[in-house]
Amino acid sequence: MTRKSATIRQAKSGNGRLRAARNRVGGDSMATPLMPQRGRETQRFGTVVRMPIALDESACMASVDALNQILADSITLKDLYKKHHWQVSGHTFYSLHLLFDKHYEEQAEIVDLIAERIQLLGGISIAMAHDVAEATRIPRPPKGREEVPVQISRLLEAHELIARACRAQAERASDRGDEGTNDLLIGDVLRTNELQAWFVSEHVVDTPLVRAE
Repeated sequence: MTRKSATIRQAKSGNGRLRAARNRVGGDSMATPLMPQRGRETQRFGTVVRMPIALDESACMASVDALNQILADSITLKDLYKKHHWQVSGHTFYSLHLLFDKHYEEQAEIVDLIAERIQLLGGISIAMAHDVAEATRIPRPPKGREEVPVQISRLLEAHELIARACRAQAERASDRGDEGTNDLLIGDVLRTNELQAWFVSEHVVDTPLVRAE
């Protein structure tokens, strides 16, 4: 065997051992996750990109700003429902425990619809908890447990705040030709909040429990 052929055989053997070692520790290096990775933002919050939806950028920007505020308030209301779901107590515990969780799930759907509308308009939806906490207009509740009437009052005040914003912003969206945002705010966000407010408010009507007056 020549020196050249021996060198080639040795190289092939070495490559084989290297491949075997890679297989033992997780396969080919191309399948290994590349971490950590950081980079520049591809789009800054508070900006819009042109989308092929036959709506000018100024209209999209106005709708994105309005929707992000309603989104921040809706995320806060969603989380408020979960907090009260966990912390409710008393003789109405079972019914309210279930009702609050049902409303939480419905608000989660609303949150997703609003965020998707913002992205569809070419904007960036607010997302992280600390950003939501800075943006929301719903007062922050204490960490501890509150009485049921107080929990319900907080929810009803939040519903009314969102409902008022939906009516105002839906009309403005329609004025600038953004009927899609109008439809979302009236057909999904407002109607859901109105229905939930009705269901919750009936639990704080002062009616006799045993004997009629």
